[in-house]
Amino acid sequence: MDNPVWARIFVAMTYDSDILIVGGGLNGPALALAAAQAGLSSAVIDTQPKAVLEGAAFDGRAYALALGSVRMLRALGLWQAVADKAQPMLEIKVSDGRAGEGPLSPFFLHFDHAEIEEGPMGHMLEDRFLRRALIEAMDENDRVRVLNAATVVAQEVDAQGVTVELADGRSLRARLLVGADGRASGTAARAGIRRTGWDYGQTALVCAIDHEKPHGGIAHQFFMPPGPLAILPLPGNRSSIVWSETHETAERFMALDDAGFLEVLRPRFGDFLGDIAIAGQRFSYPLNLTVANSFVAARLALIGDAAHGMHPIAGQGLNAGFRDVAALAQVLGEARARGEEIGTAPVLERYQGWRRFDTATLAMTTDLTNRLFSNDNPLLRAVRDVGMGAVNAVPGLRRGFIREAAGLTGDLPDLMRG
Repeated sequence: MDNPVWARIFVAMTYDSDILIVGGGLNGPALALAAAQAGLSSAVIDTQPKAVLEGAAFDGRAYALALGSVRMLRALGLWQAVADKAQPMLEIKVSDGRAGEGPLSPFFLHFDHAEIEEGPMGHMLEDRFLRRALIEAMDENDRVRVLNAATVVAQEVDAQGVTVELADGRSLRARLLVGADGRASGTAARAGIRRTGWDYGQTALVCAIDHEKPHGGIAHQFFMPPGPLAILPLPGNRSSIVWSETHETAERFMALDDAGFLEVLRPRFGDFLGDIAIAGQRFSYPLNLTVANSFVAARLALIGDAAHGMHPIAGQGLNAGFRDVAALAQVLGEARARGEEIGTAPVLERYQGWRRFDTATLAMTTDLTNRLFSNDNPLLRAVRDVGMGAVNAVPGLRRGFIREAAGLTGDLPDLMRG
């Protein structure tokens, strides 16, 4: 080590972990656990303090996990910790109408899980339960290290790996850097990756509702001219809503107290579940489409919203992110088994080739669906209503849509095959 050249080479090839994952939400921890199963070590860099994440109480946020995502969580040993807190989605009903008038057409879609042999199409699960299960699993895994209350301020790539600098002055080095840091991904921006997309002019209002009557495990999607209202079943007589309105209207509704918010929600929600009340907090999220122009760069890969953010109209945002997780973990695990360097371009291009087309297709499908349904054009209303009726009337076509909603179509990663 007296030779300074050899000293530099030795330092360059010393790694804190195989993978540095920026983003401690849901996709980042899931990737760390999936990569650990493939024999790879990870460091997860999370801006949030651990105490904040562990102490989360009910706040109304929940996810519609497709069957493919449930399979992945089961394969990672996570589902056992949350299964008793999840609500199976047994049916999905889709209709078209206006606030206060109910459905305006006899045509609708009705998906029943009994039409496929795999079981429920998916489950609703609260954010706090899923997040806590991920934290506990990472704590118990020797191949995963978590850095809480940490922020990346710089990243640098060289031939042997990637180095990131944290705001507190620490440096970390790995073979591969993964951005799981959301739609405004700093990881992607620092790598020079640009994004394509547009604003929908809509804001999603999200909260949980207590109701008098049981929901029967049925999810509802009600399309109205300003945007869709999804009513998604939670355990007990409680449902999660994702309600899209124009930015201006959403801002006005969010400024109301709970009583005022319920007053404007009731004509849209209807009375089929009896009286309703707000449960937990209310949240709002501006809606846009944003897709990274590349999912990979030198020694870098993007997953989840860092790679693609889409309209929640089909509830596929987190499910698409989990499919990224399963695909990337499989590509990296197979590369490791073959003796390949996991951060090199040929390996990362296999991940991009696997996920980019499927993601672009899903993003465009959700975009077109939102544009088709979020209006009051009589001609478009006739087209979409006849289309829903036609799909609903053909069992084979209907089953295809059910399998799509369950996340069982396309080139599934091994973790999602059950």
